[in-house]
Amino acid sequence: MGLLVATGLAGCQAKGNTGNENPDIVAGMSKQRLQRLDDHFRRQVDEGKIAGVVTWVARHGQVVHEDAYGMADIEASRPMSKDTYFYVYSMTKPITSVALLMLYEEGRFQLNDPVARYLPELASLKLYAGDGAGGRMTLKDPKRQPTIEDVFRHTAGFLYGPAGSRGIDKAYGEANVMGGTLADLTQRLGQLPLAYEPGTQWVYSVSHDVQARLVEVLSGMPFDEFVRQRIFEPLNMKHTVFGRPDDLKEQFAVIYAVDEQGRLQPNGALDAPGAATRVLGGFSVSSTAADYGRFAQMLVNSGELDGVRLLSRKTIDLMASDHLPPGVARGAAGGGTAGGEGYGLGVRVVNNPAQAGNLTSTGTFGWSGAAGTHFFVDREEDLVAVFMIQRMGGADGAGLAAQFETLVYQAIAD
Repeated sequence: MGLLVATGLAGCQAKGNTGNENPDIVAGMSKQRLQRLDDHFRRQVDEGKIAGVVTWVARHGQVVHEDAYGMADIEASRPMSKDTYFYVYSMTKPITSVALLMLYEEGRFQLNDPVARYLPELASLKLYAGDGAGGRMTLKDPKRQPTIEDVFRHTAGFLYGPAGSRGIDKAYGEANVMGGTLADLTQRLGQLPLAYEPGTQWVYSVSHDVQARLVEVLSGMPFDEFVRQRIFEPLNMKHTVFGRPDDLKEQFAVIYAVDEQGRLQPNGALDAPGAATRVLGGFSVSSTAADYGRFAQMLVNSGELDGVRLLSRKTIDLMASDHLPPGVARGAAGGGTAGGEGYGLGVRVVNNPAQAGNLTSTGTFGWSGAAGTHFFVDREEDLVAVFMIQRMGGADGAGLAAQFETLVYQAIAD
C-alpha cells in the first residue's frame, strides 16, 4: 500500500479535513481511490513494462500520496525509493523558463525584444527556403527575426537536430549544435538558417538552451550557478542537481530502453563521454519526486513557497497562458502538444480539457521528460503531482503520463 501522508507544505492554506469529516479523505482526496494509483503502476512494474516508479501528489499544501515501488537498478537488485534520483530530461525546461522569467521581472528584457539584442551571434539570420542544385540550401530573408517570446514558446525557427533529409537537417547534424557549452551552442546556431518563419510553427527545439544562454548573458553568471542560487537553494531543493555527479551515481535510477522483444535493457545514456556533466537549458537536471514537487508547489502557489517568493502571481499567470498564435502549425519533432492544449512560456497548457480528453482543469500546465518523467500543476484544484520513471521508448509512450493524470484526478473527493 502506498505511503499516505499529510505532510504540510508551507505557503498554501490547507483546506482539508476537520475532525468531523470522513477519515478516508485527506485534503479533499480519497485514500481508497489513491490506492488505484499504486495498484496500476505496481502492475506495470510486475508485468515488466517499467523497472520502478515513484509517485507524489500534493493538494491544498499537503502531501497526500507518496509511493515508491520496483527497482532503481534491476541488475544490481537495488530497490526504488522515494529518495531515488531521476534524470528528468525535458522537465528541466520549466526550470529554465522560471530562471529567465525572474530576470524578466527585474526589467532585463521584454518578451517582444529580438533575441539578437542580447545574443548578437543570432543577428541577421537567414531563412531556409528549400534545397537547390546539388542539394545546396536555398536561403532568403525571413519576414522578421525571432523574439524572446518565440524562444520561450518554440516558435523561433530553430530545430533540435536532424529530423529528416533536408539540407537544413543535414546542416544541424554537421554543426553539432548540441555539443560544447551554451555559448558554443548559440554561436553554432548563428551560423545556421532558420528552419521556418518565426511565429508560424511550433517545433520542439533548442530554444530552451538559448533561454539558458540568455540567463548567462543577462545575469553575468553561469546558468547552473544561477539556478542553484536563485531556485534550488531558496526552495530547499537539496536533492536536485545538474547531471549525475559521481558521488551520487548509486542513488540514481538506471535509465532503461525497451528492446525489440519488449524487454528492459540499460540505456547507458548518461555513460557516454560528457553526458553526465553537461549543462543545458533543455535537459540536464536530476531530481527526486519530492524535490521536484517543491518546484511544482511553488508554481501552484503562484510563485511562492515557505515564505520565499520567486515570481509574482501575475508572472505565473503569464507563464501558464497559451502563447501560440492562432493557426500556428504544430510541426513538432517530438514532445508535441495534444488537441485542446497550447504552449505557454516553457510549459504545456490545457485550453480545453474536453478536446484534450482528460480530467484536468482549464489552465493546468506542466511538462514531461524523455525517460517518462511527468508533472502537472492545477491551480484551480490547488493540486500538483509528479510521476517518475526511467524508461526510453515503449509502445505505451506518453500513455503512462496520461494514465497518471487520470488516476490522480479520479481521487478528488470534494
